[in-house]
Amino acid sequence: MKNPTPRLDERFSDPGTRPVPWATTREALDSAQLFWITTVRSDGRPHITPLVAVWLDEALHFCTGREEQKALNLAGNPRVALTTGCNRWDGGLDVIVEGTAERVTAPASLKRLAAAWAAKWDGQWQFQPTDTGFAHADGAEALVFAVHPAKILTFTKGTFTQTTYTPTP
Repeated sequence: MKNPTPRLDERFSDPGTRPVPWATTREALDSAQLFWITTVRSDGRPHITPLVAVWLDEALHFCTGREEQKALNLAGNPRVALTTGCNRWDGGLDVIVEGTAERVTAPASLKRLAAAWAAKWDGQWQFQPTDTGFAHADGAEALVFAVHPAKILTFTKGTFTQTTYTPTP
């Protein structure tokens, strides 16, 4: 999403508040160390698990092992929500990214993403691009996904606001 217009949902916001600026939301997406991903199992039950992700090229990217539950879920239903924020009710910012997870296999994209992971965590997450995704140092394979947001929601707490961003046509 490039410079979407924020829309305050007054039903869930304190009187007199303003929407969260896009720059604030972008900073939260850029700097978050942990996200929670929600996928849907084949029987319709939700599956939620933590993971690391990077915001690059107006999309949120994550990776997972081919046999992990989230990868199995995505094979049947690619719709996801990724959430980050804090666990306080009296302060902070929470962000939810909704969209469809799409595999990333282009060599140039995978190379840039591997560099982004390494840079974000000071080299703690090292991946080698392969023909199908990433390889870990131990040889384990990871599938890489991009989520181009269909909608982003932010929630501030303490002074309560709900802001919605949707792609600009």
